[in-house]
Amino acid sequence: MKNLSCIALLITFILSSCASQPPKIVKEIVRDTVIINRTTDRYESARVAKLDKFKISTSLYPAKGQDERIRYLVLHYTALDNEKSIQVLTQQEVSSHYLVPNDFTDSIYVLVDETKRSWHAGASYWKNVNNINFSSIGIEIVNLGYSTTNPVSGNPDMATAQRTFYDFPEFQIKKVAELSKDIIDRYKIDPVNVLAHSDIAPQRKHDPGPKFPWKELYTKYQIGAWYEDSQKNIYLGQFPYLEKDSTSFILSYQQDLEKYGYEIQKTGIWDTQTQKVITAFQYHFRPERYDGIMDAETWAILKALILKYRNN
Repeated sequence: MKNLSCIALLITFILSSCASQPPKIVKEIVRDTVIINRTTDRYESARVAKLDKFKISTSLYPAKGQDERIRYLVLHYTALDNEKSIQVLTQQEVSSHYLVPNDFTDSIYVLVDETKRSWHAGASYWKNVNNINFSSIGIEIVNLGYSTTNPVSGNPDMATAQRTFYDFPEFQIKKVAELSKDIIDRYKIDPVNVLAHSDIAPQRKHDPGPKFPWKELYTKYQIGAWYEDSQKNIYLGQFPYLEKDSTSFILSYQQDLEKYGYEIQKTGIWDTQTQKVITAFQYHFRPERYDGIMDAETWAILKALILKYRNN
């Protein structure tokens, strides 16, 4: 009986000790295989084959001729509320790597492994590259998108509709900024490759829209591309008002949009596809007015961006 009492006392002591210990926090999750990088002499995780009969040697790892698969960061809005966004992005044939909810929690949901291709961009193009899904990370942001009113009664043509876009709350933008900065720094993503869905699919997409604070992300967090005001102002004084409707000027404007990265057919006329590309450009860089009309300020901003980022 004495021995049983001692054992019972010991078990009680162990249980109470375990209960008093704080839970362990997992600070790092090691996935796949841990390999020594012979260049840096540091450990890193890598996805490699594991065979039963043969040894995969890592003594020559890594080869010099390689770079990151991820070249682009694409930002979207869901056009849905939190609950429906989660349902669609996890249960239907569309996804993203991350989902930033519109709530006051500190949660950001990871939906797809960064090493895998998520289905977020669809038919897309940026600077001579098609199908951006293969080389991008997608962030979906919970936002209702826009509501529409049609100034022509009974006219179903969406080209005549007026869109009213919804704001992004500051607490949500802070989440987006920290997540984006982490991704950009890890993959060394070029500023001109931090994109809106509308940039890579201007004929069919509007997200994340003109209310998304691209300028704030650039000035406060050094995220993405933005023009220099001094350069824009110089170009403002050079706008060729008398030639703005000439075929040669329209062609040069379309060529500049293509040079910056947009997919556009060089037709030499102010057609619908050009209007949509201009609108996407204005959503990103001139959100105060996004009418799809080429004016002096839009032209000057485009010229300033090319001078800063595409002058080679």
